[in-house]
Amino acid sequence: MRNCMPPPCRPQQLLSPTLSRNSAARRCYAFQASGGPIIEVFNRRTKWLQKERAAGHVEQSRQADYLKDEVASRVCERLLDIKRHFPRALDLGAHSCNIARALDRENLDPSTPTSPPVSTKITELVAADSSEALLFRDADLPSPESSTMAVTRLVLPTEETIPFAPETFDLVLSSLSMHWINNLPGVLAQINSVLKPDCPFIGAMLGGDTLFELRTSLQLAEQERKGGISPHVSPLADTRDVGGLLQKAGFKMLTVDVEDIVVDYPDTFALMQDLQAMGESSAILGREMGALSRDVLIANEAIYRELHGNEDGSIPATFRVIHMIGWRESDDQAKPLARGSGKINLKDILENNNN
Repeated sequence: MRNCMPPPCRPQQLLSPTLSRNSAARRCYAFQASGGPIIEVFNRRTKWLQKERAAGHVEQSRQADYLKDEVASRVCERLLDIKRHFPRALDLGAHSCNIARALDRENLDPSTPTSPPVSTKITELVAADSSEALLFRDADLPSPESSTMAVTRLVLPTEETIPFAPETFDLVLSSLSMHWINNLPGVLAQINSVLKPDCPFIGAMLGGDTLFELRTSLQLAEQERKGGISPHVSPLADTRDVGGLLQKAGFKMLTVDVEDIVVDYPDTFALMQDLQAMGESSAILGREMGALSRDVLIANEAIYRELHGNEDGSIPATFRVIHMIGWRESDDQAKPLARGSGKINLKDILENNNN
């Protein structure tokens, strides 16, 4: 009986005659990149639109700059303790160049009645932001005559990526912009990379219990009127986490401190109007779209006043600012001594001082 079955296929017969064995099709695999996964919390396009719209109302935007101007001044005050000159500095998330204006301000040092502007320590400041309208909002305004600092404005595709080569800057500053960053550990690592060795990063961001009064009153108002809640105030980094993030990014000689800035408003409507003029409205992914209903706004006003109102009829809003300083590592940088190498007991010193 004849066997009519076809001969078995050999592996080499499966290849195309025009392809060699080395040029066979590749098999691709998906895998997790190194480092932790990036969690998208904020809609970057929404935040960009908010800043562009806020900058479109120029006078209203300038009037609402009081918080950014105040925090920028406090960031620049920390430069007074660093006795060196910075040929090139970066302002990451510059907004309307609030830090540049603070640097040019005279008598910034509270311990000295008359002091020169801090800008005398900087030759060139690169002010970078993703919003072109906000960045160039005040570009036509004249600079102070005493200013010797050159300001270069740079529009970024996003603040999540810093488009500069390693060891480009002698100083990096950032004021009230990093709380909108999705990949904060990655951005801190990039800042550390663009700094030259033994150069500082000085930043400030909103965190912790910022606007806790508005957060709690809105939640109670929605629970009462709608039977459920949705996020309207963005989640913020905790103070305890910032030091760990700086250390993980490679910074040395860390300093982290917190201060609360309390601003009084006539009512919650004025507060939310100013937040919108600042470009600081919520940009959480998956948030409820559209404006809050009239019932919720009225309930929020009543609850806010009942829980947090001042005796004079105004309402307080707390902005918790996390200040941070970190230095790029260098071989000639001051380092702590090894554990156990101390020769003087701190306990003895304290006892002697008490006596």
